Amino acid sequence: MSGIEWQHIFDLQLAIESFPYILQGVGYTILISFGGMVCGLILGFFLALGRTSKLVLFRWPARIFISYMRGTPMLVFLFLLYFGLPNIGIQFSAVTAALIGFSLHSSAYMAEIIRSSLNSIDKGQWEAATALGMSYWQSLLFVILPQATRIAIPPLSNVLLDLIKASSLAAMITVPDLFQRAKIVGGREFDYMTVYILVGLIYWGICLLVEVWQNYLEKSSLNN
Repeated sequence: MSGIEWQHIFDLQLAIESFPYILQGVGYTILISFGGMVCGLILGFFLALGRTSKLVLFRWPARIFISYMRGTPMLVFLFLLYFGLPNIGIQFSAVTAALIGFSLHSSAYMAEIIRSSLNSIDKGQWEAATALGMSYWQSLLFVILPQATRIAIPPLSNVLLDLIKASSLAAMITVPDLFQRAKIVGGREFDYMTVYILVGLIYWGICLLVEVWQNYLEKSSLNN
C-alpha cells in the first residue's frame, strides 16, 4: 500500500473541467437505455404471448429468440450489427445499431418477466372476465395486465438499471456517450482514473433517479 500514489487517484480540478464535456454524452446514454427499454418492452410483451401460445408456430420461434438473446453477450451482438452486417450490404449508424441491439437484447429478459407476471395471476381472473363476456384481448388488457404490471415493476426496473450501465458498451462501436467521452478525456489528459471515477458517479446519479421513479411507481400501484 505504501507504493500507491494516492494523489493521482482523483484530480478534482480535472473532474470539474471535464464534467461539462463528458456530460454532453448523457443524451446518447439516455436514448440508448430508455429507448431500448421502451422498444424492448413492446417486443417483450408479444414475445411473452408467443412464448405461452398453444400454437407451435408462435411458441418455438419465441423460445429460440429468447434463448439466443439471453445466451449471447451484448457486445458480441453489437459488433454483429455494426461491423458484421455491412459485409452483406446492411449498414446502420452507430446510434441506430446500439438502439436496435439494446432493444432486441433486453426484450428477451423482459419477455420472461412479463410471462412470469402474467402466469402469476390466478386463472379465476380469466374465468371471471370470460363470464362477464370479455374477449381474450379485453380480459388481458383490462383485467390481467393491470394486476401483472404491479408484479413486474421491480424486475423491469432492474432491467432498466442494467441497460443504463450496459449502455457504456455502445462506446465500443463509437457512440459518443458518457463512457466514450470519458475515454477521450482520459487519453488526452493521461488520467483515466479520475475520469472513470467521474463517469461512474454520473451513471450512479442516473440510476438513483431511476430508483426514485421505481419507488414512486410501486407506491402508486399499491394505492390504486
